[in-house]
Amino acid sequence: MKFGILVNEGPYQHQASDSAYQFAVAALAKGHGIYRVFFYHDGVNNANKLTEPPQDDRNVTRQWSALAAAHDIDLVVCVAAGLRRGIKNELLAPGFHISGLGQLIQAGIEADRLVVFGD
Repeated sequence: MKFGILVNEGPYQHQASDSAYQFAVAALAKGHGIYRVFFYHDGVNNANKLTEPPQDDRNVTRQWSALAAAHDIDLVVCVAAGLRRGIKNELLAPGFHISGLGQLIQAGIEADRLVVFGD
């Protein structure tokens, strides 16, 4: 099965990003594919390369980047939501890129299931 994932919450304010990441890892481990992960609303904060959590905490941004690199996953940040929150191309962590809502629609069409994390 091929999944699309929508992340609507930031990496440290809500469980949604961690849950989405763990879902993606589990799906890949079971042989499923991830078509695209789309970051929307506060979820765009997952892409910020300036995030520096304490050493004893997880680095969600780095986790997403590593997963994308290892499995060739498309990590898309909504341009409008990103600009509202000051997220521009020069602030994106490796593996993330900015695009429009059309990429979310395409993920819904191309994937067998679109799984939403966060409000």
